[in-house]
Amino acid sequence: MIIGGSASQNLTSKVASCLGEELSPIEIKKFPDGEKYIRITGKVSEEMVVVQSTGYPQDENLMELIFLISNLKDLGAKEIKVVMPYFGYGRQEKCFKDGEVISAKIISNLIENAGAAELISLNLHENSLKDFFSIPVHNLSAMPVIAEYIRENTENPIIIGPDKGAVGFTTEIANILNCDSTYLSKIRISPDKVETNIVNVDDEPKLDISSVEGKEAILVDDIISTGGTIVNATKILLGHGVKSVDVCCVHPVLVNDAVIKIYSAGVRNVIGTDTLTSDISHISVANIIANKILELRD
Repeated sequence: MIIGGSASQNLTSKVASCLGEELSPIEIKKFPDGEKYIRITGKVSEEMVVVQSTGYPQDENLMELIFLISNLKDLGAKEIKVVMPYFGYGRQEKCFKDGEVISAKIISNLIENAGAAELISLNLHENSLKDFFSIPVHNLSAMPVIAEYIRENTENPIIIGPDKGAVGFTTEIANILNCDSTYLSKIRISPDKVETNIVNVDDEPKLDISSVEGKEAILVDDIISTGGTIVNATKILLGHGVKSVDVCCVHPVLVNDAVIKIYSAGVRNVIGTDTLTSDISHISVANIIANKILELRD
């Protein structure tokens, strides 16, 4: 049986359809003071799958997930697989400054202590997040479905990472499509301000940035939040004569009019997956999740 939290209802229904299984209905509402009321109204089997992303509003969605896991245990579920397509608070996986809270560690403890037996997520911001758990954690990649979208919608692409941290994504997609890839150099000046430059040739990218002229540039990243990195990268690429710039991401966080800023910079299309619900969530990861659930059952 599969249950979807309020942050992932559409994705949950797609996963259930892929598996040929029914959804266990739930009732969710808010009290006047903002507290959540949750009631599981459907059947509860010994093995349950809970699907809930923990994007904005992070705290609400996280508490809802914890309530669902704990309640399923109380109702007789013996094994609960948690599918958290987007792992909220996952970007603070270590202390960058003295005294900082390692929020990813605390979230991991909450999920495990609530009764999760296994966790499935997609493109965790850092693979080291898995180390906070003592239960199995499966970090899936959405790059194959993003690559398929690119294949169907472009003719002469070059896959570009907006910074060196995206090299793994661009390489994975480029290998699937058998095309070129490279990346740009990013320096973060503040939490909401970045400076992007042409990559230094000493860093040995697969293809030098000067070779992008006339190509359809596809910027790929795991998360788009404010869009500042994408805007800077787009300006550089257009200045080097690319035919067009499309943007693909796994997790469309999209705060502070990010999509408007990106389109205003000259981007042709902005596409994300449905790990989070947004206006650009046009690529579904349902099959990836469903296949993993089936694999874990075998």
